Formats: sequence, C-alpha cells, structure tokens
Amino acid sequence: MSYYAPSIEKLIEAFEKLPSIGNKTAARLAFHMLDATEEETNEFVKAILEAKSNLKYCSQCYNISDTDPCPICGNQNRDHTVICVVEDVRDVVAMERTHEFKGVYHVLHGSISPMNGVGPDNIKIKELLSRLMNGEVKEIILATNPRVEGEATAMYISKLVKPLGIKATRIAHGIPVGGDLEYTDEVTLSKALEGRREL
Repeated sequence: MSYYAPSIEKLIEAFEKLPSIGNKTAARLAFHMLDATEEETNEFVKAILEAKSNLKYCSQCYNISDTDPCPICGNQNRDHTVICVVEDVRDVVAMERTHEFKGVYHVLHGSISPMNGVGPDNIKIKELLSRLMNGEVKEIILATNPRVEGEATAMYISKLVKPLGIKATRIAHGIPVGGDLEYTDEVTLSKALEGRREL
C-alpha cells in the first residue's frame, strides 16, 4: 500500500530508475523537486532535454560531446599517436582529471562479457581498429577496469593490435596511495607485484 498520492508515487518511481537510487533517496529527490519553484523545475527539465538533444558521439573516439569531433580529438596540441582505450565516457573524465595524459581517447562503451551477452561486436572495437589503420598511431594504452571483463577486453584488443606493430600497454594496477598492505586483497597485491618498477 502506498502512502503517497499517485502523482508523487509515479515521480518517486521515476527517480528509483536512476542508478544507485533507493526508495528513500528517490522520495527525498521527489519532494525536493516538488518544493522547487516552477522556474527551477523548468530549468531542470530544460537541462535534461537540451542534453538529450544536443549531445552526440564523437565520430572519432565515441566520447559524448556537443561537437563532432569532440574538443579532445579536435585539439591539434594533443598527441594523436597515442590512444587511451577506456570502457566508459566517465573514464575519460577520470583520466583528464589527472592532467597527465596528453594523447587522445577511444571509448568502447562497455567491455566483453559473454555472461551478459556482450561480445566484441557489441562494443566499439571495430571502430578502434579502423582508427589504427591510418599508420599514425604508435601506442594504445588499455585502461579498461581491473575486473574480469576489463581484463578480458584488454587481452582481446592487445591480440588484435599486435600484428599491426602498434605498442599495446596496460595501465598499472595495485595498492592505492594511502592504503595499507594488511587490508589489501591478494589479487590487488599480486597485480602490484607484477607492475613493480625500478626506483
């Protein structure tokens, strides 16, 4: 039995469809929207509609952007000989926050996961390979997530790239800065040992 009016219940259910939003958070968001002024509500709805209609995928890297090519691919000061391959658009933002990477990106929009019915043809691997055919790219950095699916995707791509004579590297995995060895799991510790470097 619902304690809310049907319109409020419908709004709560809409918020619950968002990732990581449970019933209590959805109710808080719904009531926040109801308490907002009409102008604030209209601005919120307008922002969603504009994002949905204005955003598109970059035809080179498949990042989401207002322009095609995206600002990163269109920037001639970036190193276009190095491509960082990531699973998701949010991974581009995470890499950019480091201010360390000066190359360009390729967004796969997922990872290979046979259990979930996702094969190599369901993500942007063919598009990556066609980018590598121009002879300009010297290295791809495989920055897929350190899960089984991410590792499988990185291995699959590296095998495809090897015959092309392009260097394929994998980002290092290991203990986070500020972490304690005693609380680190065995898989993370073994990855940290594999990725060790000389000082």
